[in-house]
Formats: sequence, structure tokens, C-alpha cells
Amino acid sequence: MTGELLALASAGCFGVTHFVNGVVARRAPGLTVSLYAQLGGTLVTLLVALVWSAPTSEGIWWGALSGAGTGIGVGFLYRAMSRDALSVVVPVSDVGAVALPVVAGLAFLGERPSPAAIGGIVLALPAIWLVSGGGRPAGPGIRDALVAGAGFAIQFLAMKPVPLDAGLWPIVVSRAASVAVILPLVLGTRTPLALRPRLAWPAAAAGALGSVAIVLYWVATHQQLLAVATVLAALYPAIPVVLALLFLGERLSRKQTLGVCGAAAALALLALA
Repeated sequence: MTGELLALASAGCFGVTHFVNGVVARRAPGLTVSLYAQLGGTLVTLLVALVWSAPTSEGIWWGALSGAGTGIGVGFLYRAMSRDALSVVVPVSDVGAVALPVVAGLAFLGERPSPAAIGGIVLALPAIWLVSGGGRPAGPGIRDALVAGAGFAIQFLAMKPVPLDAGLWPIVVSRAASVAVILPLVLGTRTPLALRPRLAWPAAAAGALGSVAIVLYWVATHQQLLAVATVLAALYPAIPVVLALLFLGERLSRKQTLGVCGAAAALALLALA
């Protein structure tokens, strides 16, 4: 499977993860939901690593840094979702998450995308914003969304240096580090730790799918430029929009329709790169 397809598969998994936990976060504290999601992802990744991957210390510190970014990103994003409209906070966090790795890839890693790839990247950034309904009035969750974007940027950037032959253990450390970041946030804000089973299980399952998304993205960065892989993975807001259409009875606005068209055009350009 090519790097482009892996990054798109990662976007699909990220999209389902955030849709499920975005819905759950409207019924429970966002930080608590993020904690259960990361616990679920940590447990599943650990079990798979114990069976399929030999223990190694290679790439562990990069995995820990990525996990810290995940913890910050998920914790603040789900709290933002519980305070503001999902269609407002997601694009704010996502544009920040994709812009920083793209700049890093171009400025510090010496990446030189083809003209088609550059066109796709430039087109994808506004498409990401529009597909989530960008441009609506700012609300109380915007500050949290900005912090979340910085966290996700760290998550994306720190996975790139982890070598593929390190196996799954850097991912295990990454997921555990995200728990270590979120738990003090939960305790420090006196957010309830308990979550009803009918909410805890979906949150944990979505977190496990989030682990799959991270693995797919990690492999994609070794088969494709960081800038391209990050932009493709960051197209995930289209997934919650589609799921909201199918299951929540929502409708596309004109901006979202334009964003979907822009995302499709960006994908076409990136596929030609």
C-alpha cells in the first residue's frame, strides 16, 4: 500500500475516532472522555505489541514525545467539543496541526514536494477549514482548540523519526504518555473520573481505532514526504461530516460543500505527485 493510501486510511480512522468521541463528549466531560479513549488505545496497542513485536528501546523517546502531543491535543480538543460546536473547533485545531509539520518538512527536513503536491497542499488547507464549516463565530472552545492544534502538530512531527524496525513499542509508549499527560489535567481541573459504561466503552473503542490511525500515519511518513502524509491524514474532518449526514440528520452548508470539492481536488493533485 502506498504512502498516500496509508495516510488516507489514517484520516479515516482519525475521523471515526473524533466523531464517536465528539458525540460522547456532549454527554460527559471532554477530558474524561479523552482519558478513557487513550486508556483504550494504550491497552489494545500493548496487547498487540506483546504478541507481535519484540521489546526494543529504539525510538522510545520520540514515541513518548508524540504521545505527549497526543495527550495535549486530544484532551483540549474534546474539552473544546464539550464547550463549543464540533464544526467550529475541529477546523481550528486541524489547520494548526497540519501547518506546523508542513512548514517543518519544508524548512528543516529539506523536503521538496513536486508542483502538483505543492498545489494539493495549498488547496487542502482551506478545504480542511471549509469542510468542517469554518468561519462561524468564535466561541469559548477556540482557545482549547488552538492548544489542541499545537499538541497534534507535536504528535505528527515526533512520529516521523521513529524507525519502522522499532516495532510497535514506541507506539505503546506514545499511548501511555498520552495517558500520563491527560490524567493530571483531569485531576487538576477536578473533572469527574467516572464514566458510565455505555459511554466508556465507545470512548475506549474509538481510542483503540485512534491507535490504528497513528500506526498508519507512522508507516505513511516512511513512504511519503512528511508534508504530504500530514496533509492527507489531516483531511479527517470530512469523515465526521459524512457520518453526521448519515446518522445525525445534519446537512452540508455551502461552505462545507465547497470544502468537500476542494478536498477532492487536493487529493487528485496529491495523487499525481
